[in-house]
Amino acid sequence: QVQLVESGGGLVQPGGSLRLSCAVSGSVFIYAMGWYRQAPGKQRELVATITSDGTTNYADSVKDRFTISRDYAKNTGTLQMNSLKPEDTAVYYCLAKRPTSGAAMSDYWGQGTQVTVSS
Repeated sequence: QVQLVESGGGLVQPGGSLRLSCAVSGSVFIYAMGWYRQAPGKQRELVATITSDGTTNYADSVKDRFTISRDYAKNTGTLQMNSLKPEDTAVYYCLAKRPTSGAAMSDYWGQGTQVTVSS
């Protein structure tokens, strides 16, 4: 069973920075990792993803401010968030995609970590 443990959320002032981390339990191959967020009253949305070959993808709203990375040896993922804005306030969730059979993937989610940007 794959489990994801997130850390690093908190309260920060506008313009500040936070780093979120996601640790995958076990020595399993993870094809892609990603971060999603959900603000109150809104749907969960993609923030950033990174595949096993290092290809990254970002939501337009976070490009040039957020950076996603992976430590393949430790099976962890990180989201560095800079120049934070109040509209970045949300619960952030880590996602890991693990190949099962053929082209199928299983999705695993972290428990979520609160990020609040406020003065």
